[in-house]
Amino acid sequence: MLAGAGAVPGSAESAGPVEPSIEGGESNVSTESGEPLPRLRLDDLLDELHARIGAVRSTRDRVQSLLQAVLDVGRGLELSQVLHRVVEAAVTLADAEYGALGVIGEDRNLSAFVPVGMSDEIQERIGPLPRGHGLLGTLIQCPEPVRTADVAGHPDFRGFPEHHPPMRSFLGVPIRVRDEVFGNLYLTNRRGAPEFDAEDEAVVSALAVAAGVAIDNARLYEDARRRETWLAAAAEITSALLADRPQTEVLRMVTRHALRNVSADLGAVLVRADGAQALRTAVAVGEGAELFAGPRPLPRAGPLAAAFTGCGAVVVDDLSRELRAGEELGLGAAVLVPLGAAGPARGVLLLARGKGRASFGTAETGPLVGFAAQAAVGIELAERGKHARRTATEEERERVMDDLHDVAVQRLFALGMGLEALRRLVRYPPEAVERLTRLVDDVDTTIKLISSAVLRLRLREQPGVSTLWARVAATVEQAAGPLGLTPVLRMEGIPDGATPGPVADQVTAVLTEALDNVARHARARSVDVHLVAGDGMLAVDVTDDGTGIPEGVVLGGLADLEVRAAALGGGLVLETPPGGGTRLRWRVPLTGHPRPTT
Repeated sequence: MLAGAGAVPGSAESAGPVEPSIEGGESNVSTESGEPLPRLRLDDLLDELHARIGAVRSTRDRVQSLLQAVLDVGRGLELSQVLHRVVEAAVTLADAEYGALGVIGEDRNLSAFVPVGMSDEIQERIGPLPRGHGLLGTLIQCPEPVRTADVAGHPDFRGFPEHHPPMRSFLGVPIRVRDEVFGNLYLTNRRGAPEFDAEDEAVVSALAVAAGVAIDNARLYEDARRRETWLAAAAEITSALLADRPQTEVLRMVTRHALRNVSADLGAVLVRADGAQALRTAVAVGEGAELFAGPRPLPRAGPLAAAFTGCGAVVVDDLSRELRAGEELGLGAAVLVPLGAAGPARGVLLLARGKGRASFGTAETGPLVGFAAQAAVGIELAERGKHARRTATEEERERVMDDLHDVAVQRLFALGMGLEALRRLVRYPPEAVERLTRLVDDVDTTIKLISSAVLRLRLREQPGVSTLWARVAATVEQAAGPLGLTPVLRMEGIPDGATPGPVADQVTAVLTEALDNVARHARARSVDVHLVAGDGMLAVDVTDDGTGIPEGVVLGGLADLEVRAAALGGGLVLETPPGGGTRLRWRVPLTGHPRPTT
């Protein structure tokens, strides 16, 4: 019997605790009234005590497991790894067979789904990952914990896809990051119990709080790394522009960096073709790039037209509906970004992913717009710099040509006149007279060379302009290689803008044939090409100091030149200059019309 409450301290009754004993199947432990407790009641108390001790130990173990899970989840900064560790920790804490984490996208559907417990083979047989409908969508619409013993009996259940493993019990818990629902944890098939209990919900909810902090840190790290990647790409493009790389190469660099940074499958730069309503692919990078080339019409409405107005990034859910090439290449989500800071875009950067992949979010399109605008500004500044340098070069060239023509040539002309006058005064010795004669000829040749060089330089300043002057200069330059020297070119009184087309065509043909004959037969050391217009006639003289045309030799090309001259009402004359060589004189009426030949 237990000691009474009124025992006197120090007495025998209070010397120490009294141990209960069980004899004859009865307990000698008494109640307050002195009645002994029956053995069955004591067994119940002991069982309850053991159960509570076990519960305490279990709770302590789960708390320790939760703390360890929190530490595991917070380890590392790679977002994909953090998400996978969160699901693994939740499956372990709740002793679930399957688990998953669904990330909510901007369209309020699941943009990513991280499963645990299913083999790759099963996932492949199931097909596309869920988008957030049915019971999963309930958690998206109402982010509160959901528990059910039979998922198929829930009113929001919409069924399983084919080849999906059986699932009964279900626990869903939202994950919040800075008061914003990032996604949801889904657990199914509680091991050793028919359903998840309140303690499971509490433990997983606590894990979700820690997961939110870890995910936030991982996202911050990912954003910082993404900004660093964009900055590095911009720096590389700036270096290429400063190095004066070709524009096509720079556009390819822009496309390649954008493709990699947003994890796209295909990237291309579309620009307006010669017609305002036509497009062409400037560059294309990625899968099927060779099939994306070629011209295509510019739609008057739709995403492409909107992108060319410079209104910002245009996100497309399915590119196959907008471009035929998108359908052929199996492209789905796409984003169109104008290449320009403001106003109508000079081009559009197109990035696309294969069908079934997630669409482009703000976290991707935001930096992409800034990157494209910066690249476009850099290209524009580089082009303006090239234009300014080209203009400065042309102005300097014009100044030099003016100096050569107005100063150097005039002074050489005066020098030649002085030498000519001196030669007339000198009579003896003959060597001095001969030397002065050669000097006068050298000065005259130098004047011709300078005049010819000035003329060719001025013609080069008009690339793409098909004038008679430009065509003659181009023909003379092309003949320099076969001749082994550059002919001296002079033009006098050529009414370039008024030269009839047939006459201009024949002039270039005549020059080509005449210079070709000199290169093949004359072995000349100098060639002079002189075009003169006057009195309604156009004369083309080609003079060389070569071996001349041997007697009895007929050049078929010369006969053709004579036919060409006759067709225009002119003629051809071959002469031998006083110093030797050959002079070809081809003359036609400047305003004549071709006559039919028979």
